[in-house]
Amino acid sequence: MREAPFETMPAVACRRSLPVEDPESLVDVELPLPEPGPRDLLVRVEAIAVNPVDYKVRRNSDPGGEPKVLGWDAAGTVVAVGEEVERFAVGDEVFYAGAIDRPGANARFHAVDESLVGRKPATLSFTEAAALPLTSLTAWEGLFERLGLQEGDRESSGTLLVTAAAGGVGAMVAQLARALTGLTVVGTASRPETEEFARRMGVAHIVDHHRPLPPQLAEVAPGGVDYVFSTAGTDQNLAAYGDVLKPFGRIVAIDDFGPVDIGVLKSKSISFHWELMFTHSLYRTPDRAAQHRILTRVAELVDEGVLTTTATRDLGTINAAHLREAHRVMESGSAIGKITMTGF
Repeated sequence: MREAPFETMPAVACRRSLPVEDPESLVDVELPLPEPGPRDLLVRVEAIAVNPVDYKVRRNSDPGGEPKVLGWDAAGTVVAVGEEVERFAVGDEVFYAGAIDRPGANARFHAVDESLVGRKPATLSFTEAAALPLTSLTAWEGLFERLGLQEGDRESSGTLLVTAAAGGVGAMVAQLARALTGLTVVGTASRPETEEFARRMGVAHIVDHHRPLPPQLAEVAPGGVDYVFSTAGTDQNLAAYGDVLKPFGRIVAIDDFGPVDIGVLKSKSISFHWELMFTHSLYRTPDRAAQHRILTRVAELVDEGVLTTTATRDLGTINAAHLREAHRVMESGSAIGKITMTGF
């Protein structure tokens, strides 16, 4: 293992659960350099991206004054490896989402299990690559593991409904479904700019999520919908999903909500699936290296020109002020694609 040249590093952390408007909600700190475990990479973080999970953890956990580093999207360079690392070497350029039960990547250096890491797409900058890992993993697992679709099955037919199709996950779902299946992608959006972005990502038809979905979907998918990838509003839309889905249809959801009446799905034998890309790392599942393989495949597809980055806005250097702004935009629900930051 090569030693990194510093004993401490700059990072951004939360110390207490506070509203994003409070300047203490995220603060600049100096922390000890992480010590990589046997299967860890120590990565010099070059760029990060922000996801809803960041502000949810900030709002819902209280570190009691101790610095808690958030951030689960990063791209950087390996500067040290644990003694049991097999897939990577010092100098490799990588991208990853990491594990939610370990310190996040909003820091100059970050330790991460190699089984959760892929080599950065060669055709992308660190900033462009940092936008991809969490959403790519969520979209891939949701489509090909939860909904049971087959990668590369261009002969498949049917309709996939994606909610919030201009968001980070929605945009990757649309790209993957367009490129690797034969499904027609219908996405929800409500503004001209989100509609335009969703279409660029691969959505064939747009419906407005501020209006009732069934009559709109009856026009663009008169035969009904086969699959729903619900990234937002699942509790509000579940009855509508039961209405528009064909018998034996499937739903995968990623958002957070309280109790709902799933009885609306019974008559059509509709199945409901959860997707959380952190499940592999939280429970140390035997197949968690599947995330390494997924990110490797995503990087290949990017370098082949099949997939593109969803980075839309870079706020500049990684610091507390810029991260507070990113959290504010994400919490407002107005973000398109992914917000990134580059360098310290």
